[in-house]
Amino acid sequence: MFVQEEKIFAGKVLRLHVCTMEGAEWLEEVPEDTTVEKLKERCLKHCVPGSLEDPKTVTHHKLIHATSEKVLTDTKTVLEENIQDRDVLLLVKKRAPALLPKMADVVAEEKRKQEQKAPDKDAILKATANLPARSVDRSVTHHNMRDFQTELRKILVSLIEVAQKLLALNPDAVELFKKANAMLDEDEEDRVDEIALRQLTEMGFPESRAIKALRLNHMSVTQAMEWLIEHADDPAVDAPLPGQAPAEAPAEGAASSAEAAAGPSSEEGGEEAKDELTEIFKKIRRKREFRPDPRAVIALMEMGFDEKEVVDALRVNNNQQNAACEWLLGDRKPSPEDLDKGIDTNSPLFQAILENPVVQLGLTNPKTLLAFEDMLENPLNSTQWMNDPETGPVMLQISRIFQTLNRT
Repeated sequence: MFVQEEKIFAGKVLRLHVCTMEGAEWLEEVPEDTTVEKLKERCLKHCVPGSLEDPKTVTHHKLIHATSEKVLTDTKTVLEENIQDRDVLLLVKKRAPALLPKMADVVAEEKRKQEQKAPDKDAILKATANLPARSVDRSVTHHNMRDFQTELRKILVSLIEVAQKLLALNPDAVELFKKANAMLDEDEEDRVDEIALRQLTEMGFPESRAIKALRLNHMSVTQAMEWLIEHADDPAVDAPLPGQAPAEAPAEGAASSAEAAAGPSSEEGGEEAKDELTEIFKKIRRKREFRPDPRAVIALMEMGFDEKEVVDALRVNNNQQNAACEWLLGDRKPSPEDLDKGIDTNSPLFQAILENPVVQLGLTNPKTLLAFEDMLENPLNSTQWMNDPETGPVMLQISRIFQTLNRT
């Protein structure tokens, strides 16, 4: 019986496509029971002729199945590695293992590391034993940094008194400050974003509660809504914010502003005009009174501090919660009373400031007085006034004079 040759060898011999990293390609026909190591030897005859005399040549190469990216095991057969007819194999030279370092190199490396190692305390003391001793009190340095803010505040307090006296001599001062007073009425810090308030009230939240949430969350609707949901069952949710004036206070302030805006009649003398100007100064100062951060007040009161001392701490430390906490736990200096004291008017620093032409001209500008009043109670607004074309040059000169005399 005649049997075709193809049926005899069907499934016995595989035609494999072999490639190298150098670009060589060829076909290898091998039986299924051929081991990978034997296949590798046959492949090496094509690309590395004559090198098989070295037994390491075979072990320094490997075959990789291109489709599965699997490295073939030398001891397994082609069938066991599940290689199919016309599969592609890649012949690759193995990466040479790293050579073990020589003992001399190891010693040199350790010596280099020791030389680069930071000196310990004993080495530092030995190296600096012959240097003259210098004692630097770090607490004094920190205290001087705090004194800068304290002294600047004292300067502003004294300059406000000088500016008030100078402006009182201006026949138009009353009218100028009536306008300034009206401007402050239009720029109250506790105004609520009407659009944000409408969004919350349309969700069903009470208006007073929504206003409180917006003020606590810097007018962010999303954060205010989260606060309202979180405190829905809080019995103190409708309590006024610490440090916040009652709702009637603004109305009274507005009425007082209206009375001040009415002003004296033309028949009144200069003394009445001065009194009116003094009253306007007082109203402006009340409007620029320090307003503590409600969140910081709540956080510090939860630590067990009283509201009054918390407000004092925030005022002394410019509404910075962490600094206020340190002040409450420390020696509480400077005290709130120290903030209202002016600088010695006979001191060289104050005299140098008053003799500066830019400062002299600025003190006759009502806007400068408003800037001083604002920075006095809200130091974080200093940047705004430093960038103002009218008040910025004055503040720059004061800062330069202070820094110059402080270094001498």
